Amino acid sequence: MKISENKIRAYALKNAIHYKGKANPGAVVSGLFAEGLQKEEIKEIMPKIQKVIQEISKLSLEEQKVLFEKHKDEVSERDVREGLPEIPHTEKGIITRFAPAPSGQLHVGHFISNVLPYLFVKKYGGKFYVRIEDTNPEKTDPAAYEGIKDDCNWVYKGGVNEFIIQSDRMKIYYDYVKKLIDTKFAYVCICDPEKFKEYVQNKKPCPCRKKTINQNIKDWEKMLDKKGFKEGEAVLRFKTPTKEGGMKNSNPAMRDFPLARINETEHPRQKHKYRVWPLMHLAVPIDDIEYKMTHVIRAKEHMDNAKRQKMIYNALGKEKLFPWTFFMGRIKFTDLNLGKRFIKAAIEAGEYSGWDDEKLPTIKSLRKKGYKPETFWKLAEHRGLTEVDKVMNSKDFFEMLDKFNKEAGNENKN
Repeated sequence: MKISENKIRAYALKNAIHYKGKANPGAVVSGLFAEGLQKEEIKEIMPKIQKVIQEISKLSLEEQKVLFEKHKDEVSERDVREGLPEIPHTEKGIITRFAPAPSGQLHVGHFISNVLPYLFVKKYGGKFYVRIEDTNPEKTDPAAYEGIKDDCNWVYKGGVNEFIIQSDRMKIYYDYVKKLIDTKFAYVCICDPEKFKEYVQNKKPCPCRKKTINQNIKDWEKMLDKKGFKEGEAVLRFKTPTKEGGMKNSNPAMRDFPLARINETEHPRQKHKYRVWPLMHLAVPIDDIEYKMTHVIRAKEHMDNAKRQKMIYNALGKEKLFPWTFFMGRIKFTDLNLGKRFIKAAIEAGEYSGWDDEKLPTIKSLRKKGYKPETFWKLAEHRGLTEVDKVMNSKDFFEMLDKFNKEAGNENKN
C-alpha cells in the first residue's frame, strides 16, 4: 500500500508535538502500520520518513502545531497512540522476561528495549521474570549476580516475579537432552570441528548423524563423565529435521547446530559440579517452555536464534506454545562502546574507578546522577515497538534521557 507524504507528515507532526518538538522515526512507522504499511515496505518508506522529520525538526513547536492543524485529518483518531502500543494475545495477561548474561554490570543499552516487556505486564497483567543466563563459565562475573538483581529491582521497582539462574537448572536441561536423544532430534558428534564445517558447507551429514539412540545415550554419558570425552572432543548437536531441510537447509546456521559442549572452566557459582554446559539454543527454549512464556521482545540479531529455538519447540511437541515474538531495532551509538568486556577491561586498567564511575553509562552510574526508573519507562514508551535501528551520538541520547527525567519530575546531576 502506498502511503502518502502528507500522511507521513501528519504522523510525524503528531509524534513531534507529543514529545516537545522531536519526532521518533520508529513511532511514526508504528502509526503507519495502522494505515496499512507492511513490514516489507519499511526500508522503502524510511528515507521519506527521515526526510519529513528533518523538515519539521527545523520548525518551532508552535509552528509544528499550526502545520499539524492542516494535516490532522490524515491521522485516524482510532490509531493515535499515547502510551504503549497494543500487542496481540493479551486476553489472559502475558508472561515474559528479560535475560541478561552476567558478564558484567548492566548499562543503559540493556534497558533501551528491556523495559518494554515489564511495562506490558503492568498494562495487561501477568508475570515478569529476569533470567540470568550464566551457562558460559568463562564469561561469568561473580559480582554480576547481585549487581543485576539490584539494578533490576531498581528499574522495575520491585516488579520482578522471580529471578531465574540458569546454572541452578542444569538437571532440567539434562532431562530434556535425554528426551531429544530418545526422539532422534539430538546426537553426540565427535567429528573434528573443521571437518564438520566442511559437512555444513557441502550440505552433507556427518557420520555421527547415523548413530543409534543407544549409541548417543552412551556418548552423552561419556560427555558427562569426567573420565570420558575431553573438552573439545564431543558436542551435542540438534538433528535438523528433514521438513526443515536437514543438512540442506538454505541457511547454514540451521544445519545441525550445537546444543551443549564440554567446558571444564571453573564456574563462579557451580564450581566444578558440571562439565557439560548447554548453549542458548538449548537452555532458552527449555526455560521458555518451563515458565510458559507467551511474549518475547528481543533484539533483531536474535532472529536466527529464534528460528533454532522454534525447532526445539517443534521437536518437543510444543509448537503451539511458541511465544509471540517481536524483534526490536537497536540504538546504535556512534561514540559509545557499551560492551561489558570493554568496560570491565577499562576498569581493570584503571581508566575508571568502578562500574559506578560517573563517566560510564552503567545503571549504577546513572542512579548516582539522579536518573529515576520512570525515566527509562518513558524512553521505552517513546520508542515503542520498532524494528528500525536508530543511529545517534551519546550527547543527543542523553539530552533525550534528560528530557524524560524532567518529565518524570526528576532532576539529574550533569
